[in-house]
This record gives sequence, structure tokens and C-alpha cells, in this order.
Amino acid sequence: MTRIFLIGYMGVGKTTAGRELAKLLNLEFVDLDHFIQNRYNKTIAQLFEQFGEEGFREIENKVLKEVAQFENVVISTGGGAPCFYDNMEVMNNAGTTIYMKASAGLLSERLNLCKEKRPLIKDKNEEELLLFVTDNLNRREPHYSRAKIIFEADELVNKEDVDKYVLLLMDTISNTQIL
Repeated sequence: MTRIFLIGYMGVGKTTAGRELAKLLNLEFVDLDHFIQNRYNKTIAQLFEQFGEEGFREIENKVLKEVAQFENVVISTGGGAPCFYDNMEVMNNAGTTIYMKASAGLLSERLNLCKEKRPLIKDKNEEELLLFVTDNLNRREPHYSRAKIIFEADELVNKEDVDKYVLLLMDTISNTQIL
């Protein structure tokens, strides 16, 4: 039985890499945010609006505990999931957590290209976005750093890099002998 949790800041590539990793390992792939959206038939933004952040984080915690029981799965979490309740403990106890780590500068560059899809950052200019990402990343780092594996993802810049990075990720996983 294999459970791999990919954690890290929004825009780092958890979903893209996770989907490919699951294919190569012949595992199911679950994007936690998409799972929540399908369960509640609402977008994450709508859930935030309806329940507030605290209410959303309660939903996220409940659903994370559910998917943490799935077998033979790669789970991509939302960027904030590891930072609330006992979520890191839940994930570390259920399987292998991998922190996909990237610099604030690179993350803000990536996010600037798709910020209209992300309610928290859609109205920020480049400078505001970099400050926002830097501040959030600094606050979240202690949670992310509790992952069993820290995987440097700064070079994962575009979709062409995904295959190379997924192979590196598989090597990292194999070297830690979790599979």
C-alpha cells in the first residue's frame, strides 16, 4: 500500500507532477482541492465565501482524513492544507509527504502568469505578489519542512520539465525506500 502526499506552495507544480508521478507508479491520483469541489459541488472560492477560511479549513481537514485512507494513491494538497489542524501529522502518519520546494521569486513569476484563476492574488501587481508569496512562504515553511522528503523544484519551470522532474522525484522516492 502506497500513499504519497505532495505539499508545497500554490504554483509549485504539485498537481502537474502528481498526475504524472501517479501514472508512472500506476497509482490513483487525487487533487485534494478538486476532490473537495466535487464533494461540495462548489469552487474553493465559493466555499471560502460561504464558510470563511476557518470553515473551509475544517472541510479540508475532514476530507484530508478521508483521502488519507485511500490506498495506492498520490495526493496533491492545496498550498495551505499542511498548515492547519493536525494535517501534517495525518499525512505523515498515513504515508510519505514530499515538500515540493521552490523560491518565492520563482513562485511569484509562475503565479503572475495565471493569477486571474486564483482569488487571493488576482488583483496584485508583480511587486505585491512577490511580497505576498514571500510572507506566506515564510509563515508556511515550518509546516512544509515537516515533510519526510524535501524536493527542490526550482528548476520545474514549464511543462517540458515535468517528465524530467517526475523521474527525479521517483529516484528520490526510491532512494528513501518508501515504495
